[in-house]
Amino acid sequence: MLNNIGIPGLLLIAVVVLVLFGRGKVSSLMGEVGKGINAFKKGVKEETEELSKASDDAVDVTPKDKDKV
Repeated sequence: MLNNIGIPGLLLIAVVVLVLFGRGKVSSLMGEVGKGINAFKKGVKEETEELSKASDDAVDVTPKDKDKV
């Protein structure tokens, strides 16, 4: 369904959104979307750093010699 929109369709949708909501509302909405994306990226980066730090602090408890049974 969305595969056949193309450039003219996207431009038409953008014009309709601008007419309905106005330039100020759309720009503030896009600003909030940008802030959300930045917060998400920051959270992912912090979590990755935390996981790598935890893996660096981990102690290897595997036995050096295998027990013969």
